[in-house]
Amino acid sequence: MDNFIVSARKYRPATFNTVVGQAHITNTLKNAIKTGHLAQAFLFCGPRGVGKTTCARILAKTINCSDRTENTEACDKCESCVSFNSGASHNVFELDAASNNGVEHIRDLIEQVRYAPQLGNYKIYVIDEVHMLSTAAFNAFLKTLEEPPKHAIFILATTEKHKIIPTILSRCQIFDFNRIQIEDIATHLAFIAKSESITAETDALHIIAQKADGALRDACSIFDQIVSFAGNTITYKAVIENLNILDYDYYFQITDAIVEENIPSALLTFNEILNNGFDGHNFTAGLGDHFRNLLVSKDEVTLQLLEVGANIKDKYKVQAGKCSLAFLVKGLTILNKTDIQYKSSKNQRLQVELALMQLCSINSTGTDTEKKNDIIKPKEKNGEIKVKSEEPAAPSPYPTNTNGSAPIAKEQNQNPIVPPNETPKPTAAKPPITGKPLIKTSSPSISQHLNVKKEAEQKAENEKEENDSASNQPNNQFTQQALETNWDKYANDLKSKGKTSYGLALLSKRPVLKDDNIIEFSINSKTLEETIAEDKLNLLGFLRKELSNFSIQINLVMTTEEEKTNLYTANDRYKRLSEKNPNINKFRQAFDLDIEF
Repeated sequence: MDNFIVSARKYRPATFNTVVGQAHITNTLKNAIKTGHLAQAFLFCGPRGVGKTTCARILAKTINCSDRTENTEACDKCESCVSFNSGASHNVFELDAASNNGVEHIRDLIEQVRYAPQLGNYKIYVIDEVHMLSTAAFNAFLKTLEEPPKHAIFILATTEKHKIIPTILSRCQIFDFNRIQIEDIATHLAFIAKSESITAETDALHIIAQKADGALRDACSIFDQIVSFAGNTITYKAVIENLNILDYDYYFQITDAIVEENIPSALLTFNEILNNGFDGHNFTAGLGDHFRNLLVSKDEVTLQLLEVGANIKDKYKVQAGKCSLAFLVKGLTILNKTDIQYKSSKNQRLQVELALMQLCSINSTGTDTEKKNDIIKPKEKNGEIKVKSEEPAAPSPYPTNTNGSAPIAKEQNQNPIVPPNETPKPTAAKPPITGKPLIKTSSPSISQHLNVKKEAEQKAENEKEENDSASNQPNNQFTQQALETNWDKYANDLKSKGKTSYGLALLSKRPVLKDDNIIEFSINSKTLEETIAEDKLNLLGFLRKELSNFSIQINLVMTTEEEKTNLYTANDRYKRLSEKNPNINKFRQAFDLDIEF
């Protein structure tokens, strides 16, 4: 059986031109070799699998090539290139700093640097994962790195540049490698598939490229895994099945249900997704990406941001035509909020289902809002502004004439209102208005009346729902002691959750049970009142559940702090203490004690 070589090694770039997605670095290195402006030390930084070590080997090979091509590439024919390709080059040394990170390993390296190369002009030292070197090793390496022999070149590679000390960074030319684009990875995988006589769908290769997250080596490993699973024919279905990725069709299907405001269909689709073993959080993040892709698909300018296959891109264009820009932006806001709140939610499935119901209601909610805005939208006709409103106009705070004409001006010298396109006529001075003085008040606008009415209706509806819900729940009687026990339990829970000040505030005073299951609690600050008001539903829910009484209500009573009496004499102090605790007098009398006043 032949030895299998993984694609990441078999198709590893051997020249600068074959390096994928790092043209800004390969062009710089080629120009440096061509002009002879080679630095004494290079530092290659970037994520895993983006070509740092590969570029270091290509650079080492090309520097010593005796017959470079016109394109500044190694010839692969000279003695230096042949020895390098066979792994027998004595001019290239690779050191893995992850396993050779001690100061003694660096000392051995410094001893080797002194000797000139036997073949070629340079000796190249490639140190991989250089950030793993110890501090002592870094310090031992500093002088040699700053002033190496003219035949020595150091190439350092790392995935964590921030761990390298500044004195090393200042002695190197730093090259930052980028994450490889999805399109570049997919193109390289298509080349590998063609070379291996494997039939692969474009959408399948795009899914592999997305899963690799910018690392070409990871993409090659996933590609080999899919080939082992599906054979010589790689399909989109085989990829998503093997990698456990949620199919695009689910997102298109659930988005169609959202656009049609079909809540049952959206919930059933989500249930099917859960039954297939997918996580609700991943679904929410994926649906957010889907809405983002629909958003960029609405404009040809941003269509280039869509990193999917051609077939999927056409589907996005079609569905984007069904969605308005405002709908997509509102949907992204809802999904982003759900993504943030998912982990802290106790009922995570309900959290996602609620988001789906909100998404299905975006269009209907927007229509209602537009209708309400139309009610208060002013319309201009014949130079007059008329307000269309279903509510009666607010009474004017100013007195009007007996014939019902325009109201009297607030001030004597106030100019009358002049309709547009008319020249104001000169008016004679009016006699002062006698009688009661006019009270200057601000007339509330129609929109304010509507908002007040809407808030009142909403409050009445909430109270009705709460009363209806309470009427169907148990209303067992409970004692003051049971109330205090559960009240202290809730306060101690708050302290254990980090809300110490709030918990201590609840423990500072005792709740009092009044008639009709009303709990009265005294407070002495506006801040505490606001805190309890925000937490009132949680506190009520806890007490109602623990005491099995769903008609409990809480009334907050604002009190003032008792004035602290300054006690100047021992007699004053004794009287104050005996008032608080009468047992002190009994104790003094029982033991016939005297008090020194």
